[in-house]
Amino acid sequence: MSNDTVDKLVIFLAKRDGIDKLVKTFQYVSKLVHWHVEATKPELAQRFKQWEVASGLSRKAFRTGRFLTGFNLLRRNPGATPTLRLLAVLANAGEMVYWSFDHLLWLSRIGTLDAKFARRLSFISAFGESFGYVFFIIADFILMKQGLAKERQLVASDHEEKSKDVEESLRKIQVDRVMRLMAVAANVADLIIALADIEPNPFCNHAVTLGISGLVSAWSGWYRNWPS
Repeated sequence: MSNDTVDKLVIFLAKRDGIDKLVKTFQYVSKLVHWHVEATKPELAQRFKQWEVASGLSRKAFRTGRFLTGFNLLRRNPGATPTLRLLAVLANAGEMVYWSFDHLLWLSRIGTLDAKFARRLSFISAFGESFGYVFFIIADFILMKQGLAKERQLVASDHEEKSKDVEESLRKIQVDRVMRLMAVAANVADLIIALADIEPNPFCNHAVTLGISGLVSAWSGWYRNWPS
């Protein structure tokens, strides 16, 4: 018996990434609602602002220990070529800085550490995050290019009658490309959010830009983590 939607939702929410994407959706939907009603319904806007802040802090708590993910990836599967290995080191190093300082930022925001450290911790965390995203995006584009080359090769070598093995290989390449496109969309969206911390500006710091970027990131992650 195959899993239905409820089964898949249960599996999805049992994952740390699944809960993170759901709460991230709450965080950025509430940001957009706060912006929309701030001028006309200040009391309602304040409630959504509190929901946004609580969701952000909850996500930081869920991500405790996440920096080990990048470390373990470098240990086990850094990449197939020297270029990909270098990109993996740079990307995961940036992400490990991000996660590590994000944990400290959470402690500062809840009062365990002095609140005066929050701004500096936020800057270092966002800088590491944006640094890592640049190299993740480059690596994904390289791998998608390799996938396209392999796909053309398979099609050219089997243009008369496609065997089941070739069709399965083509399907895997196409699925991988979609997943990498989702990853690029999420990383670009998160990069915009990080830039709002590093170098505040009217575009990146606008509530609509942040809200839409957060939802693109959340829903791209939702798609990638949803059980097949």
